[in-house]
Amino acid sequence: MTERETWSSRAGFILAAVGSAVGLGNVWQFPFQAANNGGAAFLVVYIAAVLLIGFPALLAEFVVGRNTESNPVDALREYAGESWAVVGGLGVFVGFWILSFYSVVGGWVLRYVGGSLTGAYFGDPSGYFASIAVGVDALALHFAFMALVVGIVALGVEDGIELGTKVMVPAIVVLLVALAAWASTLPGVADGYAYYLSPDLDTLAANLPSVLPNAVGQAFFTLSLGMGAMVTYASYLGGDDSLPADGASIVVLNTLVGVLAGLVVFPVLAAEGIGFDTAGMGAVFESMAAAFATLPAGNVLGVGFFVVLLLAALSSAISLLEVVVSYVVENTTRDRKPVAAIVGAGIFLLGVPTAFDLSLNGVGALAWYNLLAYNLFLPAGGLGIALAVGWTQGGRSTRELARGSNASETLGLAWLWTLRTVVVLALTVTLVLGVKTVLVTAGVLASSALSSMPLVVALAAVVAAVLVGGARSVDRPTA
Repeated sequence: MTERETWSSRAGFILAAVGSAVGLGNVWQFPFQAANNGGAAFLVVYIAAVLLIGFPALLAEFVVGRNTESNPVDALREYAGESWAVVGGLGVFVGFWILSFYSVVGGWVLRYVGGSLTGAYFGDPSGYFASIAVGVDALALHFAFMALVVGIVALGVEDGIELGTKVMVPAIVVLLVALAAWASTLPGVADGYAYYLSPDLDTLAANLPSVLPNAVGQAFFTLSLGMGAMVTYASYLGGDDSLPADGASIVVLNTLVGVLAGLVVFPVLAAEGIGFDTAGMGAVFESMAAAFATLPAGNVLGVGFFVVLLLAALSSAISLLEVVVSYVVENTTRDRKPVAAIVGAGIFLLGVPTAFDLSLNGVGALAWYNLLAYNLFLPAGGLGIALAVGWTQGGRSTRELARGSNASETLGLAWLWTLRTVVVLALTVTLVLGVKTVLVTAGVLASSALSSMPLVVALAAVVAAVLVGGARSVDRPTA
């Protein structure tokens, strides 16, 4: 068994965790999710989801990780009992799954950094994206990006992950602030700010069943929840760290970066007259490239933007690979370096269909991989951890939360009951709506099914009650 590594400092952990959270989910996913779900309406639901669901769920993952000092599978087994190892296994699988398509998008970013330097996309931004997004070129870039991630993770926690994110995270924030300030000077940006920052509550109420699962999925994606990453990172922590303080720092910085990304993308779209609701998987690439192609110093601005995107992509990809690598290293006698290479190769192979965008039922592989992650895997993983931490080991959980902090018993109980009720119910609602979305996309279910939000909540409440009853009846370790 290989000796377990630790973070060299609290700041190193926070920056690594923020680096995991601040990824393509913020700069690539967030703008097009907001664009496709009503702009400011999505922003309102997303922020609510981060505060009411994401933050308590993040603390739950921290509690399990630090208390057990283990990878997600062994952590859940030790913390809540043998039956709960499957929840940790789901986290390992989700990390593997997400990185397989995430890496393809990371490859696009690599190409756009080079394209910005040479001005390769200036003549035909849409055509340029189409030429590199699918096919052998996309496969080669997918390989190059995975090789970068494997190299960093192979170096270990302190020399690889911690050192890399100490550089990446501050650079992301500084570059985004500079780009947002520049975007504010463009002519005609008022419509962009209005769409992004002025919510239409009637539109929000009418579209809540479709907006909610996307907003909760976005919150979990951007906070790296439900995929074992935060359990893994917290397992390298010492007992003196304050979990509530560290968690709050991560949530604030992560949300700040997501909002900043919108303050870059939407003003630029408005200035260029590009429709907000036409955004798709390639929206950030095509729209921003089109803007840079027409602006003074477009090469410099393009390099700045896509370097931000590359740093964000790498910082999150590192955490996803670390989830799988830590599990294998801790359960075998193999060294970290070959394990990182072998796991990276497996992830590369799983991503091949997305590099060629093979379709099923008229929907491309990248959209399918993303749809399943957002609507099923992430909320299911988060729900499993909320049940394990909240309903099998309540006393142990509040004691671990208080260790290293000045958190009062009242605060601990407030967090525990928020996890037990609000988080469990909200994630069950999200999962019910997510299952509907997947079935509708597959052509199995009519889109009109479960269109009543009160009905969805009632159904989810019944399911949640059954799950809680099951969690409480399972044999558990002595706290």
